[in-house]
Amino acid sequence: MFFQFFIRFILLIVERVVYFNKHKCVNYIYKYYICQITKEIIDGKLCDWSRLWFRFCEGNTDPNTGIELASSVNYYYRWKNNKYCNPAINQFRQHPLDHIEGLENTIKEVVKLGNVNASDIKGICIDTTGSSPVPVSRDGTPLALVEGFKENPNAMMVLWKDHTAINEANEINRLAANWGGVNFTKYEGGIYSSEWFWAKILHIIRIDEAVRNAAYTWMEHCDLMTYLLIEDKDLKTFKRSRCAAGHKAMWHEDWNGLPSEDFLHLLDPYLSQLRGRLYDETYTSDHVAGNLNKEWAKKLGLSTDTIISVGTFDAHAGAVGAKIDQNTLVRVMGTSTCDILVSPKEIIGSRTVRGICGQVDGSVIPGSIGLEAGQSAFGDVLAWFKDVLYWPIDNLVLSSDILTEDQKNKLKEEIDFGFIRVLSDQASQIPISESIPTALDWINGRRTPDANQELKAAMSNLSLGTKAPHIFKALINAICFGSKKIVARFEEEGVRIDSVIGIGGVARKSPFIMQTLANVLNKTIKVAESDQAPALGAAIYAAVAAGIYPTVIEAAKHMGSDFEAEYFPEPHKLADYNLLMDSYSELSEFIESVT
Repeated sequence: MFFQFFIRFILLIVERVVYFNKHKCVNYIYKYYICQITKEIIDGKLCDWSRLWFRFCEGNTDPNTGIELASSVNYYYRWKNNKYCNPAINQFRQHPLDHIEGLENTIKEVVKLGNVNASDIKGICIDTTGSSPVPVSRDGTPLALVEGFKENPNAMMVLWKDHTAINEANEINRLAANWGGVNFTKYEGGIYSSEWFWAKILHIIRIDEAVRNAAYTWMEHCDLMTYLLIEDKDLKTFKRSRCAAGHKAMWHEDWNGLPSEDFLHLLDPYLSQLRGRLYDETYTSDHVAGNLNKEWAKKLGLSTDTIISVGTFDAHAGAVGAKIDQNTLVRVMGTSTCDILVSPKEIIGSRTVRGICGQVDGSVIPGSIGLEAGQSAFGDVLAWFKDVLYWPIDNLVLSSDILTEDQKNKLKEEIDFGFIRVLSDQASQIPISESIPTALDWINGRRTPDANQELKAAMSNLSLGTKAPHIFKALINAICFGSKKIVARFEEEGVRIDSVIGIGGVARKSPFIMQTLANVLNKTIKVAESDQAPALGAAIYAAVAAGIYPTVIEAAKHMGSDFEAEYFPEPHKLADYNLLMDSYSELSEFIESVT
């Protein structure tokens, strides 16, 4: 899944049953999922509370299993036209209008296609990527919608993959370790990342005085979109996401919320002032943030009785959608990866796990500690390789005067369709024993373990016999070895991993990658049937907030995704993969030593 910059809005629908036979949908940027909860007589039998929801597969008429009702896609207009981003300097920004317009267009379309009544829609929950902070005015308006800032990238969402704040992150880490007070990175794995809230804000306010002066406060992407929908516009009492605050903003109960004003003042007086305009409490996503406001109810043709639950991040919601359980690692595999675990408080206790993206009470399952790790690039590694190989196609073949425009378009479609599939087929036929390159997966830095966004990818053991499938196989190995490093760190720190669940586009669409991953991890991997487990997880949160189910665990039992595939380690290949893993470790140690 090469398109990760999207937001999912989940609609919970009650009170009537709709029958459908076979449906299919396409997975792109925006999807809105309709969940229908019912307790009615069907064929003379009383059904339990159950659900019907969108699926990326054939549906059925069983209300206990769920079926697809409708789908709608909205491409980000500005993002599609490569506006406001500069990969050469690790700048990735997005205009809030991409999301606001998509919200309106897609919900209206999907409600229409699903043939549902406004009164049937009981709740909406929003999950997004993060950390993606947005500067806002005193009334909560995104600064990019204010005159004078509409084309300023610094006034837009600073997306999760933006690494322009590397220096600021390093500064935060040095101060946290040496200032003489609480180390506020303690529950962030001990290392604060340039991908996260405070580092990004610090960078923006230092390079753009106009934004510094105009921004009343800052909001995470999931909080902003939730805030836009609700009636109550008091920024101070608005219920912020526990998931976003805990994993990315160093919020923790041990120090009564966000880092202290004294600590933030040492970074920049602006941050200490900002702290008072942020929040004290945070909330898990089974809580109600408010009701749908009149403006958006009118836009969408919905009712103000519809509740809006507290927002969350996509990976954590995805773990819920995949029915995460204790000692289960859920890998959300798309452009990057997020690795999610949950642990009862009494088991994890006061222990901390080095070098991960945080451990937060309630960020996944309310009442349990959510642990997060991940890779800064997963699908992005393959997307980069595709772009490299595409250069001569785009600039030589498709610019040729010999071909007609129709021929060029058909050729491009043919290449796009077969690109990854053909490379995967060829790479899978290369024996493990054959000499292949060793590659690193740090094409966008390293998220975990031990965040370091200054690291770069590398490749060794190239020869005249190295062809594109060999490089492709090396890159597949690299992203799997990076995964292994994460699993090893959890286990070294005393966190058990008994099973692995894969979700997302990569997990469902690339058997070659999943089999390689099973061999590298030496663990069985189940793949969630849902192509949009994060969206389903958000629906589960909304179901609880709307009072349809008492707990997230109970809702997940009824609504969570089934599994469509299972990959087992191949014993005869494990020794060879261990040797390749050793080569990966040696190369990574060398590159890190000279960076």
